[in-house]
Amino acid sequence: MFYFPFRTFFLLSLLLVLPQCGYNSLQALDEEVKASWSEVENQYQRRYDLIPNLVNTVKGYAKHEKDTLEAVVTARAKATTTEIKVNNLSDSSNFKKFQQAQDSLSNALSRLMVVVEKYPDLKANESFRDLQAQLEGTENRIAVARNRYIQNVAKFNTMVRSFPTNLTAQHLLHLQVRETFSVPEKVKENPKVEF
Repeated sequence: MFYFPFRTFFLLSLLLVLPQCGYNSLQALDEEVKASWSEVENQYQRRYDLIPNLVNTVKGYAKHEKDTLEAVVTARAKATTTEIKVNNLSDSSNFKKFQQAQDSLSNALSRLMVVVEKYPDLKANESFRDLQAQLEGTENRIAVARNRYIQNVAKFNTMVRSFPTNLTAQHLLHLQVRETFSVPEKVKENPKVEF
């Protein structure tokens, strides 16, 4: 009778299963998510850095708009203190707070741009136009960075949840599904147009 030792069976099984475990792929996707998150933070930081100059430029022209300027400064302060560490991207409550702070800052900036329409001299000011162009470019960069992050998280989450890589992700690497951006409720509503 042919005797097949358990150790040999185990090693052969291991050789067949290891390529399917996804260890290296999970590590690569984890790094892609971290890198794309760093780019999101980088673009938000660029926006934070532009805001004080924009507010100071507007302040010289729009002295009557103190509330709007204060709302921008307050929203910026909250957004800069609400952060998520790259190793904590699975915490949905912190991610939601971060997104709310960013959305609040975006809304405050939008209100500021509406106020600017009342001041033709300000709109003609070269430094304001440069700052406004930089801010618009930064908003586009933020959208691109967020989109890249969303795509990388989708690939990562699929791998973390799919069999057999989910076993490696959860039990060996202790990886969890990552949070991603969502559309705020205010954006989902249809705008009201009045003439």
